Amino acid sequence: MSPQPTDTTRRAGDTVNDTSAEASQPGFRADQLEGFRIAVTSDRRSEDLIAAFERRGAEVVHAPAIRIAAAADDARITSDTEAIIAGRPDVLLATTSYGIRRWFEAADAAGIGHELTETLEHSSILVRGPKARGAVRAAGLDDDGMSDEETTKSLVDYVLRDGAAGKTIAVQLHGFTDQPQLERLVAAGATVLTVAPYRWLLPEDSARVLRLVDLICAGGVDAVTFTSAPAVMALFGVADSIGRLDELQDAFSETVVAAAVGPVTAGPLIAAGLAPIVPERFRMGALIKLVCDHLEQQRVLRLDTRFGPVELRGRLFSVAGARTTLPPSSLTLLRVLLAAGGTVTSRASLTATLPEMQDDHAVDVAISRLRQALPEPGLVATVIKRGYRIDV
Repeated sequence: MSPQPTDTTRRAGDTVNDTSAEASQPGFRADQLEGFRIAVTSDRRSEDLIAAFERRGAEVVHAPAIRIAAAADDARITSDTEAIIAGRPDVLLATTSYGIRRWFEAADAAGIGHELTETLEHSSILVRGPKARGAVRAAGLDDDGMSDEETTKSLVDYVLRDGAAGKTIAVQLHGFTDQPQLERLVAAGATVLTVAPYRWLLPEDSARVLRLVDLICAGGVDAVTFTSAPAVMALFGVADSIGRLDELQDAFSETVVAAAVGPVTAGPLIAAGLAPIVPERFRMGALIKLVCDHLEQQRVLRLDTRFGPVELRGRLFSVAGARTTLPPSSLTLLRVLLAAGGTVTSRASLTATLPEMQDDHAVDVAISRLRQALPEPGLVATVIKRGYRIDV
């Protein structure tokens, strides 16, 4: 079966670095994300995402939801590797580039790297994506094909199409083990041998993740990027542990954009009833472009008013050449009023946007604070006994 030239889905969060020359590309603008705040949840190689967004003017909050770590016990890697060497597998499934590199480094350190290479020279090596292919070739081996959709499931589909009964199949596991796929191989009659060169761990400092939960729930970030499914689940787990999971998911469905690098990463978001944005090409560069385009095209509010054109970009509000950065509560109210396009928004509707506002008096106080924060306080007009509107 010939290799399939497809894009890369990252279940374990190892995205492709294709952003190095972006600043010289046509269409790049240093102010494209001015006013927006974006959260990055990845740990390994997060610098690429952070730098790309900052170069475009965004404020970036870095809150790694999980971290990658080498397997705690190299003796386990050694024993699993020895079992694979003894088993002389018919097929090797290579899932991640980091995992392949880490595996061969551990084997070399144990003095069995040469034996491992010799064994795998006689195996049919199937890779999940281009980076895993690169790591296999860097180890001096050749692969025999790539999964159709660059997921673990499609890699197993590939094996099952050719028949797995009676075969010995070695699987390089990544930090997020897809146990059902291993069970599919066993059910098809294969002997499955595994090695896990690394694992996912919760961050050592959970304070940043807790702060991110607060920011998401308060609408204090405009978008959150995810490059692995475990990061999504870890964030949900932290929110759930403090009783804010429903609030966090409501924020993702209403005010905060969830951006996933590929469909596997998006899986837990979709399972929660959310609609993340996902690039057509499952690459970091494509994710960056999608976030930029989505925020600029969908999240910039403009309106002609009595005081001239106004624009709200993230937290940055401008009118008649004057600009100001708004605090979260004022920002939420202004978004609702601008979205109404000058029609009246009732106090009851405004109360529903901020749980901390319990009555009409609280709304009036919040509107007063909003006016004080605006360059033109008269922009928000009172409609007696009805509510408030933007003065168009």
